[in-house]
Amino acid sequence: MRIDEPVKLSDGDSVQVALAQTFSYLSSDATLPLVEGDYLSRDSDAGMLRLDKRSRRVWLGKEEVLPPLSVSQYKVLELLYDNEGLVVTRQQLIEAIWGEEQALTVSEQALDALIRRLRDRLSGIDPAHMYIATVRGHGLRLDNRPE
Repeated sequence: MRIDEPVKLSDGDSVQVALAQTFSYLSSDATLPLVEGDYLSRDSDAGMLRLDKRSRRVWLGKEEVLPPLSVSQYKVLELLYDNEGLVVTRQQLIEAIWGEEQALTVSEQALDALIRRLRDRLSGIDPAHMYIATVRGHGLRLDNRPE
C-alpha cells in the first residue's frame, strides 16, 4: 500500500522504495541471522576488501567505502567478489548489471566507464593496490590482497 503520512513500522514489515529496493524493518532488539558469504561471517584471513551483502556496504580494511557505491558498481563488485580469483567475462558482467534482455544494447564503453569509476572509488581509499585486474581478451578478476 502507498504511504502518504508517517506510519509506525513493526518487526518484519517490508518497505519498498519505488521499484528499486525493498527493505525489511527489524526492531532494535531483533537479531539478524548471519548468512554464509556476508561480511561478518567471512574468514578472518579474508582480503582487505569485504562486502556485507545484506546492507550492501563495502569495506577496504577497516574503512567503509563512503558514499556507498552505486547499484551498478555494487553489482560488478559483488559478482567479482563471489568469483574471487576467477575471471568473469565482460558478457557476464553486462548481463549481471543490465540484464540479459538489455545486454545486446550495452556498449563496451559503458562497461569500461563503470569499471573505471569503480576502480577510482576503491583507489581513493587504497591507492597502493589495484583490486580489479583486467585479464586481456578474457574479462576481469578480483585481486583481493590479504589484510
